[in-house]
Amino acid sequence: MEEPILRVTHLQKYYGVRGNVTRAIDDLSFSVRAGEFVGIMGASGSGKTTLLNCIATIDAVTAGEIFIDGQDITRLPRRALSRFRRERLGFVFQDCNLLDTLTGGENIALALTILRRPAGEIPRQVQETAALLGVSHCLDKYPYQMSGGERQRLAAARAIVTRPALVLADEPTGALDSKSARLLLERFEALNREQNSTILMVTHDAFTASYCRRILFIKDGKPFTELVRGNDSRRAFFTKIIEVVTLLGGDSGDVV
Repeated sequence: MEEPILRVTHLQKYYGVRGNVTRAIDDLSFSVRAGEFVGIMGASGSGKTTLLNCIATIDAVTAGEIFIDGQDITRLPRRALSRFRRERLGFVFQDCNLLDTLTGGENIALALTILRRPAGEIPRQVQETAALLGVSHCLDKYPYQMSGGERQRLAAARAIVTRPALVLADEPTGALDSKSARLLLERFEALNREQNSTILMVTHDAFTASYCRRILFIKDGKPFTELVRGNDSRRAFFTKIIEVVTLLGGDSGDVV
């Protein structure tokens, strides 16, 4: 059986000192296969962002293992970890973090330049990736000249242009209106379907989550349950998500 692209084993992340410890992640294990589009959901304070930060190598784990593309990232030295992050991970955050002094095309190209990809190949890769995310018209614009949705799709283009093993998205639709959110999620869906991109997305919103193929729910840092979309329509999947979110006592998002 093929090795999962992501394997999290008995993960623990504690904050605080003895006598006053918060268990943000408490013995959590799961895996993600190559080409999956997986959502992480849970009520506020459930540990979902902490989990993503550990996988993204932003936070160090207290205990447990995180294997990405066969590498245990919890054991990598700092320099090797930094290189791994650049080469094998792609990030899309709620705040798109584009550089204001660079055009859209330059923002995407920067990710390739940092990896020292051949200069002659960069324009083609930028054009192809921008087309996938529907932002070809933004390549000569600066971020302030774009809508919020365009900036976020451009950030997604920057995240995937290096062909990472895993794309991590943290509340990517959180700052978007419903139309822009739908456009971004449709692009994520297309990336997953057409490019076989592996996406792990944290969201509190059931509408956003309904674009995923599988959802892991966590509560108090522990696994709660999971839903697999299977042959369900997105509307039917949305209804099932709402039922679990109601059990968890969290936010539900907008009606599809």
